[in-house]
Amino acid sequence: MIPLRLPFLPRRRPATPPDAKASRTGALVALLSGHRPRWTPLDYAALAREGYQRNAVAHRCVRLVAEAAGSVAFSLTEGAAEHASHSLLDLLARPNPRLAGGAFIEALAAHLLLAGNAYVEAVAVGGRVRELHVLRPDRMRVVPGPEGWAEAYDYTLSGRAVRFSQEPGEAGIPPILHIALFNPLDDHYGAPPLAAAQMALDLHNAAGAWNKALLDNAARPSGALVYGGAANLSDEQFERLKEELEGNFSGAANAGRPLLLEGGLDWRPLSLSPKEMDFLEAKNAAAREIALAFGVPPMLLGIPGDATYANYAEANRSLWRQTALPLARRIGEALAGWLSPTFGETPLQLVPDLDAIEALGPEREALWRRVSEASFLTDEEKRQAVGYGV
Repeated sequence: MIPLRLPFLPRRRPATPPDAKASRTGALVALLSGHRPRWTPLDYAALAREGYQRNAVAHRCVRLVAEAAGSVAFSLTEGAAEHASHSLLDLLARPNPRLAGGAFIEALAAHLLLAGNAYVEAVAVGGRVRELHVLRPDRMRVVPGPEGWAEAYDYTLSGRAVRFSQEPGEAGIPPILHIALFNPLDDHYGAPPLAAAQMALDLHNAAGAWNKALLDNAARPSGALVYGGAANLSDEQFERLKEELEGNFSGAANAGRPLLLEGGLDWRPLSLSPKEMDFLEAKNAAAREIALAFGVPPMLLGIPGDATYANYAEANRSLWRQTALPLARRIGEALAGWLSPTFGETPLQLVPDLDAIEALGPEREALWRRVSEASFLTDEEKRQAVGYGV
């Protein structure tokens, strides 16, 4: 049978899907996430406790980088214009009653170094952002949406949870800013530098525990009591000897106390040479590896055996150029991109003011000297070359 089509009926065209601005891989991410809150893959509390609180090298690395980033002064630009005063600068100078501007940036930088993630809550009143609060990363959970990206965040404390929807609020921006370091194995959470140095951190902490135990045992390796009698010690004699050794001859308080032996007992000390242990070098190597993970020159931490930098000033400039400034720029770009809509339609930019960084003073002097000696440049071109407008 030949199918008939009435001539006055229009030919039906295949339906075309409406234009949609979405990633083609969004469905895969959505299937992976499952629309449930995702827990932070690394134990933030353990890293913070074993690293920041119990390891002097990791603690100093975090303090150096975070305090350097917190001391950076930001210049605010709107298009081609630079603002000396602005509501955004006032907000960052005093984000909330508890923190000043430098401490606020320092807290964000420290969370990024320890957890790989940093969260900021915006409190809006009357259509304007009035306060910014730093939230602990271990209490925050990402809630993926239908396309796999974060549509909300759950903040949990003492069994109670508060959900922050990422729909723009009365100030025109989402209530939560999530800053994450690059993580090749996770779609939502960043990878902390401290996790990359975890093996070196454990080795360095174990070396410290070894030193403490060595001091508690009279600052020398243990030995062996050899019984030269014909028969073995009875259980009662063995326990009595053990109790006397532990009570009267172990510990720092009994260091150097003479050992009185009787009944055929002989003390034979057991010792290991420094070459066999290579103890100090292993500890220093672990410390250098921790510093490497944070991007801190070992010279600034007083770690011996590192002659990469000619002097202390060069190592300090390396810390600023390679670690502190990139982190400060990342935080400034994230804050400006997040808060710009609440201050107008023109995008705002927060750029670190390099002229205000004392450690980079020699670089500025060298630049000004080269520019001033360039006789082929006009005064206006020289001003532009050193970063000043015409």
